[in-house]
Amino acid sequence: MASENSQLSANAVREKETRKFKASYLKGKNALQIVKKVFYYAKPYRIYLYLTFLFDLLNSVAELLVPIFLGKAVGAAVGPGNVDFKAITIYSGIMIGCVVLAALFNALGNFTINAYNYKATYRIRNLLFQKINSLPLAFLDTTSHGDLLSRMVNDIDVMTDGFLESFADIISGLVTIFGTLISMLILNIPLALVIILLTPLSIISSAYIVKKSKKYFKMEVQAQGDLAGYLEEYIAGERVVKAFNHEDDSVENFKEINQKYYRIGERSQFFSNISGPTTKLINGIVYAVVGIFGALQAVRGNLQVDIISTFLSYANSFGRPFSDISSNISDIQSAFAAAGRVFNILEEPNEVSDAELPDLLECNGEVSIKNVDFSYIPKVKLIQNLNLEVKNGMKVAIVGPTGCGKSTIINLLMRFYDVNNGSISVSGRNIKDITRSSLRSKYGMVLQETWLFNASIRDNIAYGNPNIPLEEVIEAAKLAGVHDFIEKMPNGYDTMVIEGGSNLSQGEKQLLCIARVMLLKPPMLILDEATSNIDTRTEMNIQNAFNTIMKGRTSFVVAHRLSTITNSDIILVMNKGNIIEQGTHEELLKKKGFYYNLYNSQFEKV
Repeated sequence: MASENSQLSANAVREKETRKFKASYLKGKNALQIVKKVFYYAKPYRIYLYLTFLFDLLNSVAELLVPIFLGKAVGAAVGPGNVDFKAITIYSGIMIGCVVLAALFNALGNFTINAYNYKATYRIRNLLFQKINSLPLAFLDTTSHGDLLSRMVNDIDVMTDGFLESFADIISGLVTIFGTLISMLILNIPLALVIILLTPLSIISSAYIVKKSKKYFKMEVQAQGDLAGYLEEYIAGERVVKAFNHEDDSVENFKEINQKYYRIGERSQFFSNISGPTTKLINGIVYAVVGIFGALQAVRGNLQVDIISTFLSYANSFGRPFSDISSNISDIQSAFAAAGRVFNILEEPNEVSDAELPDLLECNGEVSIKNVDFSYIPKVKLIQNLNLEVKNGMKVAIVGPTGCGKSTIINLLMRFYDVNNGSISVSGRNIKDITRSSLRSKYGMVLQETWLFNASIRDNIAYGNPNIPLEEVIEAAKLAGVHDFIEKMPNGYDTMVIEGGSNLSQGEKQLLCIARVMLLKPPMLILDEATSNIDTRTEMNIQNAFNTIMKGRTSFVVAHRLSTITNSDIILVMNKGNIIEQGTHEELLKKKGFYYNLYNSQFEKV
């Protein structure tokens, strides 16, 4: 319902948001703050994180004991003299017990980290949805809905998986690394030093890969949002695309966006995929060096076979955490980018709170607009010095060319946007001094754009009033002239409306929206091109119904078809944000001015 001027600023706002995103997160700024925020939102479930750390610690201890008892079993088998079968049996039994315990603790750790992850994801997604509900309408008017959906679904998953699950894996890996180092130093310092001196190769390679892949992961989630935005736009406007034979151009546009996403994803995945093999290569080198060095030591009699066996196991397991950490770091890079996009919304300023303001309890239908200035874009003037006094029960029609500010007045009356200067009062109360919910409850609104949700026809009419009796729903449907149509449906008022109302005609959807307002019987009405999608015969019936419901109620009617508003008490003629003429239909025709030309242009013969 935002005007064209609002839409004009959408691209500029998105470009500014993208530049802000790149400036802040692509350079690695605020990284610590992002991590703190993620764990702050997951704080109610931290017991699962603590349990994960405990199980990972126990798992690491059990895994560290396996090579020790394996080495002892090998030593008992190849030691001098007879093979010690008893010792082999004992050590093998303990080793198997450690393996079982390690598997058990690993399973428990996976369970707790998954519980932590899913619960945190559930909470953050709920908070983000609540946040969207608390944002001003201007934000939604200038944000791609597909991109918003991508942040709500994909980015939250990437963020929680990367930070919560990968973080726990990294901690587990670090515990394994330090535990292995300590064990190796206790067993044999020279061999331990060999592994320690070769370890920086893994660290250096991982750091290089992380640096290269960092920007691509952040660009990837942005490209994913662009792709989702285009898809949402195309699916919503598919009929228009087909009507204008724009399918081929749409395919080319999609290919271009998809190609960009592909190129960025290819590069990010390239660096992500080489991190594991690179680390494994270095681990193989370490394993070989340890084996050769240990063998030389054993030949000289400086090292026992069981120690070599233990060290080879440690050399193998010591490299695995580096490989896992490298893989998790790649996930964390993606998580930083996704978190930046999620927090950009969570940290967006809320609509100014009106919790402490009183409700508008009584409404006599009087509206006063005094010296109002408003523009969507500061440098582009729209409404200037607007003044209007509306008495109870008046029918006010607003007409004018496209983009003149008609729908903007509706936005201001409903306080979807706040005026820049001046004031709007309802029943003598400045609308800034009362709650928005109480103000909006005094209006019944029917828009040109219909909105129905996936529920029964009855629930759609009774939207916002779920407990209202069926008899009143039927009465409202009869007033709107839609009762007979509903009765012919397969299940009557219980017939399900497919999402978006795709199983109904545009006119039928409009009639249901009109019935929804008639059920409310509000003291004031707003009709913004409410009958534009209805045939002439049905429109006559609806106009009669409107005339009935508008009796004693203040009404604001935005119309392009001027024949529908000839009986209005006052007609406001707007152009470029200003009221240039006002009066009754007859008075304006006598002036032979802007309205006269506008009215007659609709009846000129071509």
